[in-house]
Amino acid sequence: MAVVATPAGQGARAHPGKWVVAASVLSGSMMASIDTSVVTVSLPHIQAAYGVTTHEVAWVTTSYLITLVITMPLTAWVSSVLGRKRMFLAAITIFAGASLLCGLSRTLGELVAFRVLQGLGGGALQPTAQAIMRETFPVEEQAQAMAFYGMIVLLGPAVGPTLGGWITEAQSWPWIFFVNVPVGIAGLLLGAQFITDPPYMRARGLRRLDAVGIALMAIGLGAMQVVLEQGEQDGWFQSDVIVTLSLLSALALAGFIVWELRTAEPAVNLRILRNVSFAAGTLIGGLVSLTRFGSLVLLPLFLQNVLGYSPIRSGVTVMPRALTMVLVMPAAGALYNRVGVYVMLLVGIGLSALSCFQMARFNLASGPAQLLLPQVIQGLGSAFVFVSLTTTSLSTIPRRLMQSATGINSLLRQLGSSLGTAIAITLVDHRTTTASAHLIRYASLSNATFVRWWATYEATFLRHGSAPGVAHWQALSWLERVLDQQAAVVGYDYAFGVIGLVSLLCLPLLVFLRRGNAANG
Repeated sequence: MAVVATPAGQGARAHPGKWVVAASVLSGSMMASIDTSVVTVSLPHIQAAYGVTTHEVAWVTTSYLITLVITMPLTAWVSSVLGRKRMFLAAITIFAGASLLCGLSRTLGELVAFRVLQGLGGGALQPTAQAIMRETFPVEEQAQAMAFYGMIVLLGPAVGPTLGGWITEAQSWPWIFFVNVPVGIAGLLLGAQFITDPPYMRARGLRRLDAVGIALMAIGLGAMQVVLEQGEQDGWFQSDVIVTLSLLSALALAGFIVWELRTAEPAVNLRILRNVSFAAGTLIGGLVSLTRFGSLVLLPLFLQNVLGYSPIRSGVTVMPRALTMVLVMPAAGALYNRVGVYVMLLVGIGLSALSCFQMARFNLASGPAQLLLPQVIQGLGSAFVFVSLTTTSLSTIPRRLMQSATGINSLLRQLGSSLGTAIAITLVDHRTTTASAHLIRYASLSNATFVRWWATYEATFLRHGSAPGVAHWQALSWLERVLDQQAAVVGYDYAFGVIGLVSLLCLPLLVFLRRGNAANG
């Protein structure tokens, strides 16, 4: 039985096994989304196991993300050759098999190579799952379908670090890869049984390969991802390597756009961006991912580096955001059909910006209540934005172009998350350095306040048994630590504030969104 709805105007009857189909495709998406972040907390353990440098072990993450962003927009072309069902089954097999090989790898080179293979599978899973769910559920239920899809896509990166930390401590780092294998097998069995291809997505055999377009895209996106991942560590444009890669990325992507718009059979159908509603929705999605992942990365760093939380305590502290998204997503899906996209996005973007502005008021005395409220607000806003945005931006896309649309949509979200991470960390580092330079000017014997605090700390160390000469320098060292903490607070608060302002840049783009039902035609 075909997993498609009837054409528009004929009632659009849902597939009777729609939830089984959803479970089949979402199992793969869950693995791919979690693996974008699950490795991060295990990198020190991997580094110790292989005896490599921090710069070298970072390629475990970078290699996966590079392959992921290159694969996502190519899914439409691959599915036209293999058929979408075969492509999905092949992707989940590659991902699960590569996960097993990652856990069994004995050198860093092997692990990076298998992460590249894992990215080839993972890059096809998310856009394919989104396209299948769009076509499996009738129009009136597509908001709910996107809500459940969003629960997986948004929850994965949020819980990845916590899950990775727990698995690494309970077992060992290879198990963060081994756990993908049974999930992959279950998804493979379900997909083989319940997923079928609509007529326009069946295999058409070998067709002309757009080698030039694929090569330009791979070079451009690959170089861009390396710049985003390594730029801050290498000093951005103070590094000749980063400058070279940035120029290479810009030239390759410009050439890719021109080539794809002029060639008869492009690997990536960029012409679909002529659909103004889809283009606006995709751009908003990229900006939303930028702000969401920027704050998602900063909060655990603030908790650990400034407030002194352990990794496990930090992971537990940031869980309310993910839990709120999970709880609110189904309700947001139902609410979408009642209030519409504009109300949902206005409220969602407003709540997301508000949460960032509240985080911009964090300080050294911030307790559980101050940390909890902005996370709950952000989780609520993210649920509203994701459901309404993914439902509306794809609602004007014909079925035959859905795979192309979801590939581009997923690519922009992934690039937005990488860009958000790079920008957020850069803002914190630069603002912290500036604040530290300003604060250090007050550390002078001519400053009565500084001398008074020095004397207070020195007296405290004396009361705890330190010798007078030792207490004198202990107090000075403690003051230096306090100044560093205060400078870090300024840096993190500034970054949160900028992210909040960037969230508001999405609002003018809302006027270009149109709600339609072309997906049923």
